[in-house]
Amino acid sequence: MGTVAENIEAIRARIQAAAQRAGRDPHSVRLVAVSKHQPLEAIQEAMAAGQTVFGENYLQEAEAKIAALGQAAAWHCIGHLQSNKARIAAEIFDCIETVDRLKLAKALETRLAELGKIMPVLVQVNVGGEAQKAGVAPEEAGQLCRDLKQFPHLSLQGLMTMPPFVEDPEESRGYFRRLRLLGEELAAQGFLGREGVVALSMGMSGDFEVAIEEGATLVRVGTALFGERDQAV
Repeated sequence: MGTVAENIEAIRARIQAAAQRAGRDPHSVRLVAVSKHQPLEAIQEAMAAGQTVFGENYLQEAEAKIAALGQAAAWHCIGHLQSNKARIAAEIFDCIETVDRLKLAKALETRLAELGKIMPVLVQVNVGGEAQKAGVAPEEAGQLCRDLKQFPHLSLQGLMTMPPFVEDPEESRGYFRRLRLLGEELAAQGFLGREGVVALSMGMSGDFEVAIEEGATLVRVGTALFGERDQAV
């Protein structure tokens, strides 16, 4: 495992190659560095290497990091968000990728309206139908996207998913394709894409190249960038 800077350079090269294989502009894919359980020093090293977007799963941990590092980067909430934590999330994050129910959307809208802040959000879709994972069912995603249109402080950008864990990244391809097709369907119905390209957040360290080939615009990479996480951090 190289340094954080070396790992970022290698990941960017892989992103570029995957995008080119799919006939896509590499600049259409953004790297989200998953920094949960990573020390501030590692995040600062990534920032020094030009990384500008970080994803955090846990609100308390994210709050401390954002307070320490200021607005030097954009911070995405990529973990399950409880509605009673929506007020803090609305204050500290720049994007919430895990909106999966109307109650959460209402709570976010209330605080964002107080702040006078418009928040980019993604609807999390449980493409694998796994009981242990958050996310709206694919067949219910359209209704949630429709409901979100009533909230002027939520800017719906697209969809996010975490498919079932598999050893072979090719086995994830069908799930990524399903999210892309769902995004295209919802865009055709007018629920997504009004502000441009539909954002698709999908793919992690083990399968982000396949995700890019299937249309990902955001890839969430942690282990391949930072190394194994220190659970004690």
